[in-house]
Amino acid sequence: MSGLLLVLGRNGQLARALAEAGPAGFGRVVCAGRAQANLSVPGAAARLIQQLAPRAVINAAAWTAVDAAETEEEAAWRINAEAAGEAAHAARRIGARFIQVSTDYVFGGDDREGPFAEGAEPAPVNAYGRTKLAGEKRVLQAHPEAAVVRTSAVFSGRGADFPSAMWRLAAERDAIDVVDDQLTGPTPAADLADAVLALAGQRDAAGVFHACGEPHVSWARFAEAALAVSAAAGGPDAGIRPVSSAAFPRPAARPADSRLGGRRLTDATGLRPPDWRKGLAAAFETWRRTR
Repeated sequence: MSGLLLVLGRNGQLARALAEAGPAGFGRVVCAGRAQANLSVPGAAARLIQQLAPRAVINAAAWTAVDAAETEEEAAWRINAEAAGEAAHAARRIGARFIQVSTDYVFGGDDREGPFAEGAEPAPVNAYGRTKLAGEKRVLQAHPEAAVVRTSAVFSGRGADFPSAMWRLAAERDAIDVVDDQLTGPTPAADLADAVLALAGQRDAAGVFHACGEPHVSWARFAEAALAVSAAAGGPDAGIRPVSSAAFPRPAARPADSRLGGRRLTDATGLRPPDWRKGLAAAFETWRRTR
């Protein structure tokens, strides 16, 4: 496949992983940050898409400040919903493939337990989840051939990911309290990039896909695994004290169970859910090298 692959987003974990992965069958890849396409400005992403005329667009940009979205929902809505829909519409106008990256936080607002397949009815518990769900709907309305890729707990060892926070805290403390009653599926950014690129190259793969790592774990168990990797490499180590969510009151509620399931990604691309534990060592080396 030739032509340009445009990634909306530049400094996030997925955008960086996509840049490192390279064109992956496209002629070249361009990652556009706020300077090139500020999604808070109406029409900015659409204008860039029209200007560059890419073969495919991956929207990896988002408002991800979960707590801040509770008081700034309008700003989060602008980026996560309105801008996503505008970008998808612009991509469809020029015949470009469009991939929207979404979140497991569209689930968790009822009594159901995961893992949730792609066709499960969403029920977000916070403003961030609501705005991302609205973005999914706007994308598929504007571009019915688009793909929405939901993922969870993405990590790479750079930025504000969860393992990096644990390694930083372990260098400062003897013990860390981590919630043990919220379940997730950690996802290495490099594996997520592989999944998104595979879908970008398949124009007939439309609708919702789930891309996350396995096995599913609580955040406390995820933390224990991250610190075990650090300790084995001579890095920071600390004890993990599993606690309930009540010990960490926050402005935005978190879903107790937002585990993603389903087979649509495997059926479409042949890619199976990655074992996130295999990505922790590489993430730790990235963290140690770049902190």
